[in-house]
Amino acid sequence: MKSLKRRVADRTNIVLDAELIRRVKKLANVHTTRDAVHIALDHYVRSRDYKAVLALRGTGGVTEGYDPKTSSSPQP
Repeated sequence: MKSLKRRVADRTNIVLDAELIRRVKKLANVHTTRDAVHIALDHYVRSRDYKAVLALRGTGGVTEGYDPKTSSSPQP
């Protein structure tokens, strides 16, 4: 049986850029500002969390010291 994580919510009053909120709502297909802010924050955090990528180091992907600029490419 899965255990459900209880979300802890902080209440705050902030001034948001209405155009950014409108764009997030449209892109995420949500109707509430609360959902738009949650999705935007979640996306921001996930896009900068490189732990999973760094965990792949040494697993047969890119070798340490690999430099794509020195890879073979056609010479002019």
